[in-house]
Amino acid sequence: MSKNSKPQSKDSESFPKLQKFLADSGICSRRAGEELIKNGQVSVNGESAKLGMRINPERDVVKVGNKRIQAKFTKPVTFVLNKPKGFTCSNDDPYAERLVFELLEAKHRNLRLFCAGRLDVDSEGLVILTNDGKLAHRLTHPSQQVRKKYQVEINQPLEADAFQSMLDGFEDDGEFLRLDQIRAKAGNPVGSSKLEIIMGHGKKREIRRCFQRFRYKVKKLRRSSIGGLKLGKLPLGTYRLLKDSEIDLLFPKQFS
Repeated sequence: MSKNSKPQSKDSESFPKLQKFLADSGICSRRAGEELIKNGQVSVNGESAKLGMRINPERDVVKVGNKRIQAKFTKPVTFVLNKPKGFTCSNDDPYAERLVFELLEAKHRNLRLFCAGRLDVDSEGLVILTNDGKLAHRLTHPSQQVRKKYQVEINQPLEADAFQSMLDGFEDDGEFLRLDQIRAKAGNPVGSSKLEIIMGHGKKREIRRCFQRFRYKVKKLRRSSIGGLKLGKLPLGTYRLLKDSEIDLLFPKQFS
């Protein structure tokens, strides 16, 4: 590899990985970019590229075949969406009947947005859509412990044994599942079928799996807040742009 292909400063880790650069440039998905690199179809400064290498978009010459790839710098944008049931949080799913991105206006569908923290197809409520990779990483990485609130309705009143077991946690299909907090608007959650769940983590369908373990059917599951950002009165199926001050609310120092 030539000297020009290596970032010279300690800030090199802030440069994008090559496969991300290819995806951000709009020529392919990140996964397809990885395949192009593995197959030897990508070069950096005239030499064969390696998977995972980082490049400086302002200095390095990246080519796929004989075509030079130029960086596309897109202003970061972040939306809050009130997702209805029946919509899948994915950019491309051949098995999904409807995708959340179909709810966007035409002018926003080419922004290469993705979901920062998904909701399953049967759930509704607050979803963050963004093209800001760093923001999405902060929201979804387990170390951040971003706390989320869910309104849950089950088919019968919650019993004390199930309540305690879900707080203590248990193994399910090789994963440890646990609900951080279980509340009810009218005092004690035991004996209530309308609950508020607070989670600082989230495995796939974790809330539903917890209740199913104790033979409860989840009739409704709605995410009402992430960090200090509340869904509020945003109509179901609509979305709006978040201000910088609202994005800061996603990572509050305290959560009540």
